[in-house]
Amino acid sequence: MPASSAGPSAVLDIAQVGAVLTVGLNRPAKRNALNDTIILELDACFGCLPKDVRAVVIHGHGDHFSAGLDLSELVERDAAEGLAHSRMWHRTFDRIQHCRVPVIAALKGAVIGGGLELACAAHIRVAEPSAYYALPEGQRGIFVGGGASVRLPRLIGVARMADMMLTGRVYGAEEGVTLGFSQYVTEAGGAYAKALELADKISANAPLTNFAVLNALPMIADINPQAGLIMESLMATVAQSDKEAKKRIRDFLDRKTAKVRPT
Repeated sequence: MPASSAGPSAVLDIAQVGAVLTVGLNRPAKRNALNDTIILELDACFGCLPKDVRAVVIHGHGDHFSAGLDLSELVERDAAEGLAHSRMWHRTFDRIQHCRVPVIAALKGAVIGGGLELACAAHIRVAEPSAYYALPEGQRGIFVGGGASVRLPRLIGVARMADMMLTGRVYGAEEGVTLGFSQYVTEAGGAYAKALELADKISANAPLTNFAVLNALPMIADINPQAGLIMESLMATVAQSDKEAKKRIRDFLDRKTAKVRPT
């Protein structure tokens, strides 16, 4: 087990095993509901990752990933304060989405509201059968403010997100992997272990290739196809010219690495 850097009352439980950093939401009594403290600590964590970290796993302690915004700590804000508060969430989740290394979210139980917004900022999502997804903001008289209106439709579509907000519809883990909420569903209790397994595998990739996947691929998907092809050519040229790539290609040609096989 990794050595934790968090104290008994810390809202984040951060530990490092080799090249993988684990970031645990540590408010199990509150179903890991997100407040300003946890958002600011996530911002600080992802704003200053150790140089030897090559992948991150976000998970939740207890039975849930995150039940979203902690409404018990919701305070009255004027328009300017509300805007600044939403932008604070945006800044934090942008750090995760645009992290220099891949981020994997291990999901279980409640993945709702702001918890779903946090999960959407990760690059890979692994769910247990207990995971369920919802956006109850419509029933609370509020609107998403942590980036869901930008990130979630890219995963599941605008109409499906609108339905969730208008009707309170809840999706389970099995539906979720089909619709795009997650890329994997594991057995009960298996999301964290699977996320670590993926993180170990990813951390062994060439860093420049990981960087291209995280940064160039989303941009290529958003721009004019011909501009995307030019960007692809430039990124491929840069990646292939890297010393790490040249070594890996030589190892493959010398039969030092395994060929791709069906799993």
